Amino acid sequence: MVLRILNYLNEHSRMLKRIFFVFLALFVVFDFHAARHEPHFFGDSIIGFWSLFGLLGCLGMIIVCKGLSHVWLMKKEDYYDK
Repeated sequence: MVLRILNYLNEHSRMLKRIFFVFLALFVVFDFHAARHEPHFFGDSIIGFWSLFGLLGCLGMIIVCKGLSHVWLMKKEDYYDK
């Protein structure tokens, strides 16, 4: 059952990507209509700041973790033959 779900998601990855981008756009649109109180941080007064901050933070963590995994975890092909 899990394999069928993963195959379905893999076959419809373009559609899922579009859905995720629509959700991101909806969060920014929602931020236009959200009630603003007294800002506590510099980003509180900028519309869409926290959505963009979250997106860039996730992308940054992915890039850093992928780079660290290539440096520390990846071994050469003949590593176990030595």
